[in-house]
Amino acid sequence: MKYILKRLAFVLLAVSVASCNLFSAAGLSSQGQPTKEVEGDLTSTTANSAVNVDHSQWDKLLKKYVDETGMVDYKGFQKDRAQLNLYLQNLSSYDPTNEWSVQELLAYYINLYNAYTVDAILQNYPVKSIKDISGVWTKGSVPVGGRELSLGGIENGILRKMDEPRIHFAINCASISCPKLLNEAYTASKINEQLEMATREFINSDKNEITAKTPKVSSIFDWYKSDYKVDGRTDVIGFINKYSTTEINPRATLQYKDYNWNLNEQ
Repeated sequence: MKYILKRLAFVLLAVSVASCNLFSAAGLSSQGQPTKEVEGDLTSTTANSAVNVDHSQWDKLLKKYVDETGMVDYKGFQKDRAQLNLYLQNLSSYDPTNEWSVQELLAYYINLYNAYTVDAILQNYPVKSIKDISGVWTKGSVPVGGRELSLGGIENGILRKMDEPRIHFAINCASISCPKLLNEAYTASKINEQLEMATREFINSDKNEITAKTPKVSSIFDWYKSDYKVDGRTDVIGFINKYSTTEINPRATLQYKDYNWNLNEQ
């Protein structure tokens, strides 16, 4: 009987550890990373942070290999792997803390997600879709501060917890239906303007079919609907209407478009 109880306790412990690892990989845990919430209106500034990260290497690569529509020249990126690797190593050398400003944290984690997504594509290139890469969002593949973060963990465990829904239009999953990869690096000095531009552009793009009565919008608004709030309440239509050039009737029923996971390649 004692043996059975010990064995059961061992199994439960193993399941618990596995579950923690799974939750962390899936993004339910921040893995010890700071997740400051945006309070009030976000402003762009570098003046209130203990650290200001230099993203100029990433900015140069984006300007060189990403066009105005957000399509990526992955073959060209391959030729500049050395420069990309230097930037990735620089990002991974930091260990973000609560001494960093919310602006600096947002810019850091958005760029971290986007740069390591490009890296994942290049490591598996040629590939038709990011979904063809096993464990691309759940494996710990992003070294930060002695930890191995997953892309899913960065998005769900860190960025989404910062209470800034516009991040969904800044991070790019290397797919046609994703918000476009901006051809400049996000920085604390421009973060609010960049997020505002990315959100407005995505909502008014062909990724959505917005009409007053029969709107059909990106599945992003379905997957993350709890993030889109107006006056503290979940209100997807209200959020969209803040940016859309066509106003949706608040009583309209949203339909969601099929997601095109094909690679966003030039």
